[in-house]
Amino acid sequence: MNRTSMIQILVASAVIVAGAIATWLLAGQWETAAISAAAGGLALFILTDRAPPPTAVTMEDPAPGEGADILDNPDFNALLEGISEPVLVAARGKVVRANRPALRLLGAHIVGEDARIAIRHPAAAERLASPGLMSEPVSINLVGLGTREQRWEMRIAPLSSPDGHEGVGENRRIVHLMDRTGSYAAERMRVDFVANASHELRTPLAAILGFIETLTDPTAGAETETRGRFLKIMDGEARRMQRLVDDLMSLSRIEAEKYRTPDDSIDLRELVAEVVAVFRDSHGARGQEVVAHIDGDTAAVQGDRAQLSQVLHNLVGNSAKYARPGTPIVVTLTPGASGMVRLSVADEGEGIGPDHLPRLTERFYRVDSGRSRAMGGTGLGLAIVKHIVERHRGRLDIASIVGKGTTITILLPVAEEVAR
Repeated sequence: MNRTSMIQILVASAVIVAGAIATWLLAGQWETAAISAAAGGLALFILTDRAPPPTAVTMEDPAPGEGADILDNPDFNALLEGISEPVLVAARGKVVRANRPALRLLGAHIVGEDARIAIRHPAAAERLASPGLMSEPVSINLVGLGTREQRWEMRIAPLSSPDGHEGVGENRRIVHLMDRTGSYAAERMRVDFVANASHELRTPLAAILGFIETLTDPTAGAETETRGRFLKIMDGEARRMQRLVDDLMSLSRIEAEKYRTPDDSIDLRELVAEVVAVFRDSHGARGQEVVAHIDGDTAAVQGDRAQLSQVLHNLVGNSAKYARPGTPIVVTLTPGASGMVRLSVADEGEGIGPDHLPRLTERFYRVDSGRSRAMGGTGLGLAIVKHIVERHRGRLDIASIVGKGTTITILLPVAEEVAR
């Protein structure tokens, strides 16, 4: 208990005793005076015994002549270790405390090291080593900590002592590193998506407008053959735009529903047979090379029939476009492990290099952009497949060998009533 508190208690005690004496003198009743004194004493006991109000993490008030150091407070150090993100404390330009995540990110050697060496960034170094007092916290975006792809936000704030003075004269800073890689990647994907979609729409639109301008020019002539050729190109570009818009709308709907699991029971045996029959009827000689191997014991899956049909059409359509003519396109449906159904589409095409495989499901990503556009591809087919599979709580795997072909495998959960 400090000196101020002791003086306050003595003054309060004197007031209580004086009040009891005054009551006895005025009322002439010692019982009333005793009760007044007892009530005052009880109130004083309750007030002095009450716990102090919660404050920021600091040490208790120091004894006279002693300085409180927050770094010696075990609660403060426990708080640092309880934070899952990197946090460190710098004093006089050196790192004096660091929690385990900070040590893992920057290295165990940073404690006692110059903060400008521990975090090599010009703006960060200026703030960490500045001799002046900080008036308010600052935030700095960092690149280069951890891996090259990681993006960090570093928040620097003054670390005050219990008396309100910053860092007990040591110019202390508390540094909090927050990983913003996910937010940065999401924003970059959004910007890339808008840019790619705009480009994909602008290219055919420019061609259509150019041919319209040519046809409406009186000096261009009105040859039937030329007009027919131009109109055919315009029709092709317009249909390309239509396919792109359809795929963009489809992708938007799938993403809007991705948190709502489909609850219909779908017989994939019937659906696979239906899609294969459509390709065989509508793709001429190439369609005749599409074959299906369907296991009769395959259980129904829990899903959305229209979306699963779209998956099959996209996968078989890709194989029909890019596989070598005269080679089979094999659609296989079999029971899978752990309550799953296995669906695969395999072709004998040119195959895909290992560097491209991780990015095939990105929107507008193409291994060969010119060939894809010439084939009528929008660059969204596999992205749509991925999102549909994710909505169905399934798994997607793409395996390919250059020169031999590609196999895309999907595992889907069986319907709930079958699983029971």
